[in-house]
Amino acid sequence: MIDLNDQASIYRSSPRQRYAEGSASFRTNNPPGQSKAKTNMKRPGNVTPAYVGTFALLLCLHSVTADYCKVNHCYNGATCVTGVGEEPFICICADGFGGDTCNLTETGPCSPNPCKNDGSCEVIAPTRRGDVFNEYICKCQPGFKGVHCQINVNDCEKQPCKNGGQCRDLDGDYSCQCPSPYVGKQCQLRCVSLLGMEGGAIVESQISASSVHYGILGLQRWGPELARLNNQGIVNAWTSAAHDKNPWIEINMQKIMRLTGIITQGASRLGTAEYIKAFKVASSLDGNSYITYKVDGQQRDKVFVGNIDNDRTKTNLFDVPIVAQYIRIIPVVCRRACTLRMELLGCELHVYSNMAGCSEPLGMKSRFISDGQLSASSSYRTWGIDTFTWHPQFARLDKVGKTNAWSPAYNNRSEWIQVDLEKTKRLTGIITQGAKDFGVVQFVSVFKVAYSNDGESWSTVKENTGNDKLFQGNTDNNTHKKNVFEPPVYARYVRVIPWEWHERITLRMELLGCDD
Repeated sequence: MIDLNDQASIYRSSPRQRYAEGSASFRTNNPPGQSKAKTNMKRPGNVTPAYVGTFALLLCLHSVTADYCKVNHCYNGATCVTGVGEEPFICICADGFGGDTCNLTETGPCSPNPCKNDGSCEVIAPTRRGDVFNEYICKCQPGFKGVHCQINVNDCEKQPCKNGGQCRDLDGDYSCQCPSPYVGKQCQLRCVSLLGMEGGAIVESQISASSVHYGILGLQRWGPELARLNNQGIVNAWTSAAHDKNPWIEINMQKIMRLTGIITQGASRLGTAEYIKAFKVASSLDGNSYITYKVDGQQRDKVFVGNIDNDRTKTNLFDVPIVAQYIRIIPVVCRRACTLRMELLGCELHVYSNMAGCSEPLGMKSRFISDGQLSASSSYRTWGIDTFTWHPQFARLDKVGKTNAWSPAYNNRSEWIQVDLEKTKRLTGIITQGAKDFGVVQFVSVFKVAYSNDGESWSTVKENTGNDKLFQGNTDNNTHKKNVFEPPVYARYVRVIPWEWHERITLRMELLGCDD
């Protein structure tokens, strides 16, 4: 319902062309025995919108006699209006309709709409072009042209797709089929970031396998958490159990990612080279239903060529990127045993900027983030001795030593540790870890994250509900726990605020992200 007591309301509720081409219909209720008066008002072609506004303003001067529009008496999408003096209501008709209640079909140059492909028709003063009189013009949507917007512009003529992408013309748009590893509207971005097997952004709890080989009387465990590219040591890879006839190793990316390739590597066990010669790849969105990667355009599983020795790496790109949360490597042919070190290639599913991937360690462990960039609310001293102070610069993932983490002087929710990244960066996650103090296991089990661009005004990472997000932390002193920020956080300063803890607040960590 529209109240004509406000002149602006009739402009908001009444399409301009309704006054330009259509009608305002009045309906009166007369006493019994008298004939009904009906006025169907047509706007002459030379009446300006200002006159319409004046007319509407005059109508506003009358009082409302009843709420006749509580039940809409108007048809075909018309607007019912009250407040017209003695008239109970009027109907403001939609394009193409007229009559008291807009129940009649009108005719005119724009009714029905002669413009194709969602073009808009506008009535103009009659003009002559040669032998043709024009009473309207069509305003076309992007991607269309012609008198009636009937011509689909070939958006591929300008060759918008880069890096070998194949262009497909659509109605008013185009799409690019990008060759791996390129992504983006125009295939302009490379989606080949190292996703974290070698660098540690993928933590141990994200890696699982069908079985594990135990060597030397069960003393050596060749577990899936060791399957990291270029991993060093005597036991430095994953090996499946000898009795496992259908082995696999799987990585849970913790969110849906775009995967464009894999780098594989074997290892040496007791001086003998072991590696995977051929393998398949399966993927899943939920960890329950899996799809095996197929040969392009065919229904048979694709078998990827693997390694030829235990040390050199082999890179395989996926012709069609895999969109999944879980990625599973299935050995087909192995040399002596199915032994693997690996790295995954890909990027975030949604590419927001020129950074196609954004999950790299920002430098806590590598010390790219210097000691001077770390600060805290306070620091704890074991037995009050300065030598055993748990400074914020010790809060580096996997740091070793007697004091190898940050711990505040007090166990309360007012404590915090802060990282100054020196410039705004895009933050996508955090890895946390506890520590021991003279044999006592200590860790942060729940925490919040705050961020700032100036170090003074702070915001807290929120849930979708608007409440502060409580991140689940560690359950022991050594295991890595990874949490992702969805959506990413853009900030220079980051604070971790312990919320719950075991024994004493104790933290080692790494931030994940990239340059903004």
